[in-house]
Amino acid sequence: MLEIAHGAARAVIAPNGAGLKSYEVNGVPYVETYDDQPPMGSGAVLVPWPNRTAGGKWTLDGEELQLEIGEPARGNAIHGLVRHAIWGVVEHTGSLLSLETPVAGLGWPVELRTTISYALDENGLTVSHGVTNVGDKRTPFGVGTHPYPRAGASETDETSLSLAATTVLPVDPGTMIPNGPPVPVGETEYDFRVARLLEGVRLDTAFGGCEPVDGLVRHVLRGPAGAVEMWADPDFKWVQVYTPDDYPGRGRAVAIEPMTCPPDALNSGVDLLWLEPGESWAGRWGLRPLA
Repeated sequence: MLEIAHGAARAVIAPNGAGLKSYEVNGVPYVETYDDQPPMGSGAVLVPWPNRTAGGKWTLDGEELQLEIGEPARGNAIHGLVRHAIWGVVEHTGSLLSLETPVAGLGWPVELRTTISYALDENGLTVSHGVTNVGDKRTPFGVGTHPYPRAGASETDETSLSLAATTVLPVDPGTMIPNGPPVPVGETEYDFRVARLLEGVRLDTAFGGCEPVDGLVRHVLRGPAGAVEMWADPDFKWVQVYTPDDYPGRGRAVAIEPMTCPPDALNSGVDLLWLEPGESWAGRWGLRPLA
């Protein structure tokens, strides 16, 4: 494991997958952690697509492609190509860790290079992503990540959630693939624009239309024993929220997963990012403990 620190803040990152394993300030945890292997995608980096691709099939420039099926029960490719990679260390100082890995695999015809940096300072934890097209043709991609933030020492069911999202994406419950256009959250039971208590709430849900405030998308968890803001650059227009009952050692937990595009974007084309050969993209998100 790789550790960074700044004052009373400490974060641990796993070189296998480059995922965030822990983040705490003054010993207070602001993400769920784990002992050995990351459960339920905990901390995973999701490149070159987040979430699911229906049947693992997609098309680029008229070529039909088949990705590896990582979710056999539903028949989908899931969460990209790098979450099990051994990332190389680019830089590791007291408060900064930068890692990189190539992006290539079954059904992905254009090689990419992706980087991730974790940095601690007085404002919290900043996570910076970079993607470069090192191939010879234009390609789409998406970026996401799979942290389980927590409101300090608060129990999940005592925590309230607010989201910057203005739409929710309907999905087929059997495949978790979108089966209709986004719906305004005000017309549904999924309106978290005003904070709502998580007790009794069950979500595995993609939200869109995330609107920046002061230039950043902001989602907040707040409980009786702490609070945390997840912020992201405007490119992270989507967020998946997942509330499992059986996170190891915790029970009820909540994943808040910033994404640049929705599930099955490789087929729908919605909010895909594109890179020409030699071009690069960069985007950030982070966690900030709140009073």
